[in-house]
Amino acid sequence: MPKGSTTPWSYILVRLLFKFVLKIFYGTIVVENAELIPKTGQPCIVCANHPNSLTDALLLVTSMPSRTRNMLRLTAKSTQFGHRTFTSWLIESAGTVPIKRRKDHNNSDVDNSQAMNKLMDALELGDAVCVFPEGASRYHPTIAPLKTGVARLVSDVLSRNRDDPNFSISILTCSITYMHRQHFRSDVLVTFNPPITFTPKDNPELLAPVQYDEIRALTAQMQQQISSRTIDSPSWEFVRSAKMATRIYAPLGTLMSLGDYVRITRTFVEAFKASDDTLESKRTAEDQSIEFTREDIELNQLRRDLKNYQDRLVHWGIKDDRIAHPLSLRTVTMRMVIRLTWFICLFTISLPGLVLWTPVFITTFIAVRNFKRTGPVWDTFDEIAQYKLVYGLFSGLSVWAACILFTLPSAAITTIIVPAMMWMTLRWTEDAVSAFRAFMALARLLCVGKETLKEIRMTRQDLHSRLMNLAVGTLGLPDDPEKFFVERGGKQKGRVRSTWDSGAKYFSVRRRRKRDWNETLRLYDQVDYPEEG
Repeated sequence: MPKGSTTPWSYILVRLLFKFVLKIFYGTIVVENAELIPKTGQPCIVCANHPNSLTDALLLVTSMPSRTRNMLRLTAKSTQFGHRTFTSWLIESAGTVPIKRRKDHNNSDVDNSQAMNKLMDALELGDAVCVFPEGASRYHPTIAPLKTGVARLVSDVLSRNRDDPNFSISILTCSITYMHRQHFRSDVLVTFNPPITFTPKDNPELLAPVQYDEIRALTAQMQQQISSRTIDSPSWEFVRSAKMATRIYAPLGTLMSLGDYVRITRTFVEAFKASDDTLESKRTAEDQSIEFTREDIELNQLRRDLKNYQDRLVHWGIKDDRIAHPLSLRTVTMRMVIRLTWFICLFTISLPGLVLWTPVFITTFIAVRNFKRTGPVWDTFDEIAQYKLVYGLFSGLSVWAACILFTLPSAAITTIIVPAMMWMTLRWTEDAVSAFRAFMALARLLCVGKETLKEIRMTRQDLHSRLMNLAVGTLGLPDDPEKFFVERGGKQKGRVRSTWDSGAKYFSVRRRRKRDWNETLRLYDQVDYPEEG
């Protein structure tokens, strides 16, 4: 069996550097099914959805255990090569293979034969190569129809090795789900799916000359695998309504892992999609005698009611949890005092570290603001995280270097103290922001009249009843989610992965346990998405 290529030092540096940066930028990175990854020496094509530009590739590189795969050879659009920029250096130094796209060459024919030969050579050496079969990164909740390049690459490699009885190649699909891809301290789920393995003996239909129907069938299988483990929605409205449904079905504080949260949300999205697709197809059907089913109408009405309920919560600035579990005036007042006191304490001890973080925040804010002006939402929002990562990395290293220079007599101590202080400041700031956000939600609750609260509560009770009928009766979800997910394994809820992390408390960036996977480092709950226009 091939042993795979030797890992270049630049790739090791990139992996270590961005593993650290990604864990700072994203609050929780949960990797599922890493044991399914074929080991080094087994030819493998890694395919994933592509919602977040270069960040997706960095995420895959850092999510694959080095003891299982020594490296992942990347591909990228050819226009990112040959520039005097850090991004260009990063791509080239990691051994990335350039792919020409028709859209970058006035929609004229392009020749990628050289790139394909490099990929086939790498696969025959036992390497893993990464290809994003959507063809381009895009800011949209729907996974675009996959291009057939991966299936054709499998066919070409199998055909070149048809006389080798021991040769095999696998396609490892991966589903990436960002809670809020561009927001600091949001969460990410990386789910590896079971690999699809091919051999010349078992898959003669893929040997040249191959029928195009076989290529399309394999591509469709890949699309189904990727889509089945992430939130694949026709619009942001569906995602918003499905997340609201998940919050009502599994109340705030339910010990649910990020993977379970995504799967429950996806279940509701698929239900809304099926109903909406049915209505749309019946509108355009030639047989006008077909009538809408009662279930279709009820499900679409439920989605609209969820949207309206979420709109009311956003208007008043209150949480669904406070509607589901009302508090007395005395309890609200007492909790406000506790939250405000906790915020002041944490913010006070965070001030020295926030001084160090300020240049990082200002630099990334200016860079992202200027970048947003270069194009519409659909063309820029998928690259915001990439800009924040790169500019945050450089500004953070600059702050660290400046502190060392200003304290040269004790530079050895500063070298350790500054990163530690910034690390702890981040943890304290997260809790401080969370406490202030809770304080503001309670304060706004006092501004809502009793009659309005009563009306909103009745609306929620009606939604809860209808949602439980849908979830349990139609979708087959557990009837007691709080109990079910605790028994299923609530330890994955937060950033705790070991006994040491559990006991480390504030000395671990990953320790923080979120009550809501929708949480980010903001003073308000992030429930809306930018317009797609």
